[in-house]
Amino acid sequence: MEVGQTESRLNPSCKIMTFRPSMDEFREFNKYLAYMESKGAHRAGLAKVIPPKEWKPRQCYDDIDNLLIPAPIQQMVTGQSGLFTQYNIQKKAMTVKEFRQLANSGKYCTPRYLDYEDLERKYWKNLTFVAPIYGADINGSIYDEVYLYYNGLRKGSFHVAIFVTILDS
Repeated sequence: MEVGQTESRLNPSCKIMTFRPSMDEFREFNKYLAYMESKGAHRAGLAKVIPPKEWKPRQCYDDIDNLLIPAPIQQMVTGQSGLFTQYNIQKKAMTVKEFRQLANSGKYCTPRYLDYEDLERKYWKNLTFVAPIYGADINGSIYDEVYLYYNGLRKGSFHVAIFVTILDS
């Protein structure tokens, strides 16, 4: 009971939280995830992480066009008056190039917006009209080498597969 009460005091409004880790914290991302959860970030279901200034994004993405997204997910949302149901439909495999073309099409491109709050409002307003498609659960990484450590061993790329999970216990 006390755990639930403690958790409800952390981020009680379930807002999406923003974090700015140092480079050392970014290298030890599993520990940083635990810190984020200790602040209640998990209550919103996601969080924004702004990489440290020292981190540099990949210089070029030209070589990922043929990377296969084996099971893109289309998120269907139906409902009205505050009562909604969400379910996922697995779509046929597509390449990153095909996914990029779809994402940049008139149906899926980012709408004009005044600020990020306006963009977020438009996202939620249109969610029942245009079902978003996600390209998650892809093997490999599209990031250049960074220095991440997993169980004391240096890993060469930023990839969700190196994060410690409950399955590792």
